[in-house]
Amino acid sequence: MSPTRISTCGRSTGRGSEMRELNLVEAIREAFDEELERDDDVYIAGEDVGEFGGNFGETQGLVDKYGTERVRDTPLSEIGIAGHTIGAALAGLRPVAELQFSDFAATAGEEMINQIPKMPYITGGQVKLPLTIVAPAGAGIRAGAQHSQSVHAWMGHQPGFVVVTGTTPYDTKGLLKSAIRDDNPVFFLPHKKLMGVRGEVPEEEYTLPIGEASVEREGSDVTVVATQLMYYRAVEAADQLEGDIDVEIVNPRTYAPLDLDTIAESVQKTGRIVVVDETPLRYGTQGYIANEVTSNNFFSLDAPPKTVGVKDVPIPFSPALEDEVIPSADEVVDAIRAAF
Repeated sequence: MSPTRISTCGRSTGRGSEMRELNLVEAIREAFDEELERDDDVYIAGEDVGEFGGNFGETQGLVDKYGTERVRDTPLSEIGIAGHTIGAALAGLRPVAELQFSDFAATAGEEMINQIPKMPYITGGQVKLPLTIVAPAGAGIRAGAQHSQSVHAWMGHQPGFVVVTGTTPYDTKGLLKSAIRDDNPVFFLPHKKLMGVRGEVPEEEYTLPIGEASVEREGSDVTVVATQLMYYRAVEAADQLEGDIDVEIVNPRTYAPLDLDTIAESVQKTGRIVVVDETPLRYGTQGYIANEVTSNNFFSLDAPPKTVGVKDVPIPFSPALEDEVIPSADEVVDAIRAAF
């Protein structure tokens, strides 16, 4: 994907903030650097995060600055990477565990499903688990079925996990810093294909609140809910329809907790909603969001919700087939038109 530039329209960056362009990897690295500098209890652990600098270069140079105790290479064992964070967090540290691909959360299933999200609840709130799992998600880099999934629906289905996505360099940096500071376990998902996407990021330090969606583009005719790669597909669709249909785009940013209020306010204005997500439609986030909006804003809707998602197959390795399975801007255009 060629570098994409975004504006900061509708975003609070602080008065007098100087802006510069970063790509998504640089935004992640800067968030890590600032949080390591701010809090001695923060450390990063994962495969090749040390001298190699991370799978996408997101930890490049950090081991030289903070040492191997705080930027720790681990064995190739996701169950070990995730599992050690439990003890570290219980002991008062704030571990940031990196998985090279979010798909590998499945190999740490016992920790990811049965332990991390449940422990604060089953102890009656007596323990906190201030840990962050950073795991690049999504398709588009031709990595095959086991390395191309979007897993925020998996993790969002686990009560106890905070699930956050990164879409732009701006929201990725601000949300990642907030995730590391959160006292709850957070599953943080940047998108593999968006690592080179560029956008404006303030020079000064900032954080963004977890659990708040962002109206990225204002419009009057239809609400499109989309995040990560699908956000950019939605922007392409809105550009194609400009002058014909005025599209408002809402980026949820966080899937658990999900900011349904912002989505509902948009739908109350536009009367129509299209939910686009890079997960399968079967039992997907699209249906959940559409149902919640319909149930609580039925009389605001002028048409039934429309949903767009991944076809019900594993993500193919073949570039032509992968492109066929992942929703395109044209499919988003078709869904928008079908809402009228």
